Amino acid sequence: MDDSNRFVERAGRLARGTFANVVRGVAQIVLAYAVNLPLFIVAVLSIVFIPLGVGVVLAPAVLLAIRAAANLQRRLAADWHGVRIPVPYRPEPSGATGPIGRLRWVLGDPATWRDLLWSLLNVPVVLVLGVLAAGLTVYGLEGVFVAWWVALLTDYGWGPFWMIPDYGAAGFAGTLVLGAAMVVASVPLGGAFLKAHALFGRSLLAPTRGALAARVEQLTETRSETVDASAAELRRIERDLHDGAQARLVALSMNIGLAEEMMKHDPETAQQLLAEAREASGTALTELRDLVRGIHPPVLAERGLDGAVRALALTLPLPVDVHVDLPGRADAPVESAAYFAVAEMLANVVKHSGARRGWIQIEHARGRLLMIVGDDGTGGADPGAGGGMRGIERRLAAFDGTMAVTSPPGGPTVVTMELPCALSSPKISPSSGTG
Repeated sequence: MDDSNRFVERAGRLARGTFANVVRGVAQIVLAYAVNLPLFIVAVLSIVFIPLGVGVVLAPAVLLAIRAAANLQRRLAADWHGVRIPVPYRPEPSGATGPIGRLRWVLGDPATWRDLLWSLLNVPVVLVLGVLAAGLTVYGLEGVFVAWWVALLTDYGWGPFWMIPDYGAAGFAGTLVLGAAMVVASVPLGGAFLKAHALFGRSLLAPTRGALAARVEQLTETRSETVDASAAELRRIERDLHDGAQARLVALSMNIGLAEEMMKHDPETAQQLLAEAREASGTALTELRDLVRGIHPPVLAERGLDGAVRALALTLPLPVDVHVDLPGRADAPVESAAYFAVAEMLANVVKHSGARRGWIQIEHARGRLLMIVGDDGTGGADPGAGGGMRGIERRLAAFDGTMAVTSPPGGPTVVTMELPCALSSPKISPSSGTG
């Protein structure tokens, strides 16, 4: 019974493997000829037509469609064959608005041209490897399921099969055995051919060595800046504790000690010292709460970025319009970075802009969290001068985020910040409001 179960299990694995190779091989061929090749032709034509104006609008759309096809190939390579192909594309800059901006962004990315080359070369490569992967199985199955009844019809002279030469029982038995062997061999060989196709895709679709070196350099720089920012934040917390809550707690302890000594001799003075101690304890508790809010506001953990930003806007001395459209929540570190980035920009609005009104817009699109903070103040904000803006830029860079500032003299000032992130499961949230 155990032997029969093992035989059935092995037969099932063989059937699943052969079926998967056929389906995957055919799917890759269909994608190459029905999607990649037409997109390549249209992309070349759209690039040629850029001087005529038509390509300015058409080229970015077609090249982004090729990018989507390449991303599909990356997912299939990972899911089917375990071949991981990192995504090499540069993030869309915040200033890439309008057809010209999108065209510059897409054509300026070296990965776009590698995608274009892949969409052409993939056609002949997948034809060979896909046919080999699926053809081994199909030809083997033909030998297993067709040879015996062809032999039977030939022996009896039925139908048009009298035209097939009679190879005899030994010949058709050999065909049957050869077909079965091809079916069995098609599982590892077909998988190897398909994996070779995935590796070919990785050779063109993965980041180049130069891109990886630049990425390593960027990560090294952002890591250093993050470490420096973390050290500065720790020093700030230590300073606040030492100069604030710790000093008040020391004074509280001294007042309580003096009150204990004077309780028997001068009750009125002891009572006054206890009152001062109670006031000092309340002040110390308030400072500790403010310090904790500066590390991670409780409202951010409870209500998310939407509620935290709205609550922050209500505390400002000027009206701030808040428009938030987030279908879910980001990871806690991303939410914290986004919140403090918005908080720092609002602090700058209050301290330096002389604005009468501000606005906040937060939304999530194309895998990026977009935050825009603006005001109608005097302008002239310069992130290169250091200070809070430079710190926020470093904080965002640790998450591969970006910040762009537009602040001409006379205003208005608009700060656009982006963070790549995914959101959790959708939730119902208000889409707009005024703080």
